[in-house]
Amino acid sequence: MVMPNFLIIGAAKAGTSSLYSYLKQHPQIYMSPIKEPRFFALEGETLDFQGLAQGINSRSVTQIEDYCRLFQGVTNEIAIGEASTLYLHSQKAIARIKHYIPKAKLIAILRDPAERAFSSYLHLVRDGYETLSFAEGLDAEESRIREKWQPLWYYKQRGFYADWIKQYFAAFEREQIKIYLYDDLVADSSAVVKDIYQFLGVDNDFTPEFTRENVSGIPKNKVLQTILTKENPIKSALKPLLPKKLRHSLNRSITQKNLGKKTILDPDIREKLVDMYKLDIIHLQTLLGRDLVKWMK
Repeated sequence: MVMPNFLIIGAAKAGTSSLYSYLKQHPQIYMSPIKEPRFFALEGETLDFQGLAQGINSRSVTQIEDYCRLFQGVTNEIAIGEASTLYLHSQKAIARIKHYIPKAKLIAILRDPAERAFSSYLHLVRDGYETLSFAEGLDAEESRIREKWQPLWYYKQRGFYADWIKQYFAAFEREQIKIYLYDDLVADSSAVVKDIYQFLGVDNDFTPEFTRENVSGIPKNKVLQTILTKENPIKSALKPLLPKKLRHSLNRSITQKNLGKKTILDPDIREKLVDMYKLDIIHLQTLLGRDLVKWMK
């Protein structure tokens, strides 16, 4: 029974899709063909997430046999992994990772929580799954959590990191965990990726193709964006005609070209979010030994 020996545990909208792509390109790394199986957070559960999109219900892997099948293609790769952002904020995930793969290496990328929240919002607007303004979405969060919408709509909640990082530090040896900042990945993707390659014990001289994945933004053409991102007859008809790798490349190129001008987070909303996150950020600074003052401005 093959299991991963490393996991990308989050955070959502902090570069995990890009990192998954960079790692998948390495010949000594095997990445799960499903980027986010979410197994360790959702094992054994009957999924019934609500809201405007329930794809998480069908795309998540909840049985150990199905999870292991994701890694049946492993041959002689050194590092075997997957990337499920749900793990970072899940006590069940911590316990199950500890049970199944206690020696696994864990990687997290953390982003300025206010910017992360806004990026999550723009992601859902881009895909046609958010109809409210950002301010309205923040106000609706508590009711959406009660109604069990999937966590991508938890704009505020998913920006609290410190207590979760502390729990991971308590459950695993410190040398098993690497924490990076989204700002570092954006500023020098090559340096971050090479450090991760070294952490995973693979050749760190390999250089992947650096292309940003899953970029958020307001689409110029909502009809085109719907065709690209949601199940529909056109998308279904093209699947058998184009190889998966080519489909992905075209989708990524067209999607990014279809995004309009970058939308800026309202300064007043940012100020309120920063006030809410300030104590958590201060705690996180101590845990990581990193200067996060920029996040509090």
